[in-house]
Amino acid sequence: MASSKTVVAFDLYGTLLSTDSIATELAKLFGDDTAKSLAASWRRYQLEYTWRINSMGLYRTFSEITRGALHHAIAEAGLSVTNDDADRLMNAYNGLNVFPDVPEALKTVEKTPTIEALIFSNGTDEMVSASVNTSPHLQAYAALFKGLVTVDGIRVFKPDKRTYDHLLREVEKQDAPGDAWLVTANPFDVVGAAAAGLKTAWIDRAGKGWVDRLGDVIGGLKPTLVASGVDQAIEGIAGQQND
Repeated sequence: MASSKTVVAFDLYGTLLSTDSIATELAKLFGDDTAKSLAASWRRYQLEYTWRINSMGLYRTFSEITRGALHHAIAEAGLSVTNDDADRLMNAYNGLNVFPDVPEALKTVEKTPTIEALIFSNGTDEMVSASVNTSPHLQAYAALFKGLVTVDGIRVFKPDKRTYDHLLREVEKQDAPGDAWLVTANPFDVVGAAAAGLKTAWIDRAGKGWVDRLGDVIGGLKPTLVASGVDQAIEGIAGQQND
């Protein structure tokens, strides 16, 4: 995948695809009032489980992690779910909605031949491919991505440095990590990528500004740029190419 183009790796879940949209499926089982909080808890435990299992030196696939996090969130809410309903909720990950700022961003990528786009995710190859090709609004841009890079082959999750080194090897930028960008809405992903030498664009949809301080503890690591949406991030990256 070696290229003289600027490599832009997009995080998938929570950056391009809104995991909040899973609340629509949860509402069918638990009602609208409960669904939103369940969706938030499911996502929180999904991420927490990846960090916990990393620290234990163990590995289970992101699909297994996601299912466990679902049952955790439901049990914590004092609810229950059948195996069939859990299967349906897991399958709903294949049809997540994109954030409103994403289509315009991908249109800009299409018009910018100097950018080479790919997906970089904690998900398995199968899970990521299904999500990209089945999502109602993302599937139209599936051919835009020159690669789907996942961590499943190295059996460790972000923000372990090995994941970013894996990405750099896949795009043949291991000797020039600063030539690759990570676009993500997750602060832990920003700090992990920055520590590995990548440039980072953080998506601040809440508009609260950069408040994560682990980068300061490590040594002044912050996003290369902060954007309100993926569309603004791509404009910023394209602008730096022209500087």
